[in-house]
Amino acid sequence: MSPAREIRLNAFDMACVGHIQHGMWTHPSDQSSGYTSLDRWVSLARLLERGMFDGLFLADIIGVYDVFGGTPAAALRSAAQIPLIDPLALVPAMAHATTHLSFGVTCNLAYEPPYLFARRMATLDHLTQGRIGWNIVTGALDSAARAMGFAQQMAHDDRYDFAEEFMRVVYALWEGGWKDDAVVRDRAGGVYTDPAKVRAIHHAGKQFRLDAVPLWEPSPQRTPVLYQAGASTRGRIFAARHAECVFVYGGNLPETTRLTADLRRRAGTRPLRIFPLASVVTGRTESEARDRLDEYRHHASMEGVLAHGSASLGVDLDRFGMDEPVDASASQAIQSNIEALAAALGPGWTKRNFIDNAILGGRQAPIVGSPSQVADTMQRWMAEADVDGFNLSRTVMPECLADFIELIVPVLQDRGVYKTAYRPGTYRQKLFGAGDRLPDGHPAAAERWVDRASGQ
Repeated sequence: MSPAREIRLNAFDMACVGHIQHGMWTHPSDQSSGYTSLDRWVSLARLLERGMFDGLFLADIIGVYDVFGGTPAAALRSAAQIPLIDPLALVPAMAHATTHLSFGVTCNLAYEPPYLFARRMATLDHLTQGRIGWNIVTGALDSAARAMGFAQQMAHDDRYDFAEEFMRVVYALWEGGWKDDAVVRDRAGGVYTDPAKVRAIHHAGKQFRLDAVPLWEPSPQRTPVLYQAGASTRGRIFAARHAECVFVYGGNLPETTRLTADLRRRAGTRPLRIFPLASVVTGRTESEARDRLDEYRHHASMEGVLAHGSASLGVDLDRFGMDEPVDASASQAIQSNIEALAAALGPGWTKRNFIDNAILGGRQAPIVGSPSQVADTMQRWMAEADVDGFNLSRTVMPECLADFIELIVPVLQDRGVYKTAYRPGTYRQKLFGAGDRLPDGHPAAAERWVDRASGQ
């Protein structure tokens, strides 16, 4: 019998008060309102490293949730991902306070100049010593488009076409501008970089034109670890080509199993790490966990659920009666959310179904139980859905993560399915056990430096 696969864990958070489980900030023990404090983020990073989490994944949006009722009022009242600060600014402080914890950050490529974005990510790769990843998103909010000076966002599939060209440009900047040994640091000769081993990147495409020498020397990973969360058909095509790690909704085991199998089939021999979204409520006993769930439920914000849900589905749920089937067929928002919700709630789902499913103010039910029961559930998902771990969204912070680390991590370790020490190396090495760089079969490899004379 083959040994059980190691469970990998990311803490899923956002630089805001209310993330996925809306309303939990009203709990008297919750400390999410300290989101503007570096001390709070450094403390979180140290906690996660003690629990040997693989990473802290920071979501982000550009724009406000203003679809519900045609106004941002519900999002503002419930703190549904607003107020929100830039997650990239938090990473260097957390990296400085830790040694092994890695960081995934969400950046929307639809509104980023590739050159400036590539430099920013290379900077983070240097400052974290190779512990940075990028969640590639193409956007889903018309409010974001308006904030950036456009009337509305591009159509869903057009966003992925745009993303393909963006990826070619940043791959060239990260992989092809500097030869590996370009930096010589010759003090005696007064030469820091060999000019013959640095070149300009030229690109003339439909969306971007570029003629630029990358300002940064090669960073530990060159290209950051690549995450992607689009589970629509078009999103899975993109993920199978580019992503190393994929986030899936996780609300339904059979649907997650289907998505995972499809992603692995599309990726072929290229390894993928697949993480479903999950939240956990635990206690020392099942009874204690159930009591805690009941306590948390009193703080769930249905207004926050509807504000967030309307924006991510691209449908104003305020326009539907409680028992009226919701039609999201014309949406240009997050198609995978629409598909996942239909799989979880069934065809013809209603606003009542949607609200009833939002037990803690999120769009899926939490895993609830004693440490051994939670571990059982996680192992079952690993075995049946062929996932690699979980993206754990917060409930009441920081007690939800402190409890997980104190109660559940030892159970997983005793079962031999969770690490007892970090592996050395960069984020990519820790995840895949290989080198710092993307494998040769990845599209980024085509952009690497090749000497025109020698072909090396």
